[in-house]
Amino acid sequence: MIWLYWLLSYGVGNFMTAYFVGKVYKVNLQEERSKNLGARNAGSVIGKAAFTWTLLGDLVKGVFIVVLGRLLHLEEWVIVGGACFVILGHLYPIWLKFNGGKGVATFIGVGLVLSPELFLMMILGTTLTAIVTRSLTLGMLGGFVFYVSAIIISGQLQTYILLIFAIVLMLIKHRSNVQESLGRKK
Repeated sequence: MIWLYWLLSYGVGNFMTAYFVGKVYKVNLQEERSKNLGARNAGSVIGKAAFTWTLLGDLVKGVFIVVLGRLLHLEEWVIVGGACFVILGHLYPIWLKFNGGKGVATFIGVGLVLSPELFLMMILGTTLTAIVTRSLTLGMLGGFVFYVSAIIISGQLQTYILLIFAIVLMLIKHRSNVQESLGRKK
């Protein structure tokens, strides 16, 4: 049952909202600006409506997987694994040669439903860091530091280790954004 749930989670993550939003607008987002299949690129290339639809679609993937795991009465570590796999599916969709988005919206959906208390630390860290640095990208880094720190402090590291692995992969996908933000700070 666990592997089936995780396989389904990866499959759901493969639903790339930006790809389909781009099709509606007759735009291949993989060839535009950042070439990323995420809300930020959809919004930059197509506009606010594309950003909103992509954000919501990717967010719902994360929410769906966590809610499904809870409805199936799976253990928390299994649900966290499903959260990791839905993010991995978004980052590396098999049908698009593993070239997907950067995972933020899907992570938000996962985080909001998995543990609102822990996710509050993500929001706090992102907000405080963004205020200081004036960069949402660097704010996100601060948010992840707060989030992972809250996991460790709460004694839930063992349960959340797979999600931390997904966060590391998300950060790797964001490295060009981080370098660009740090370059602007000099």
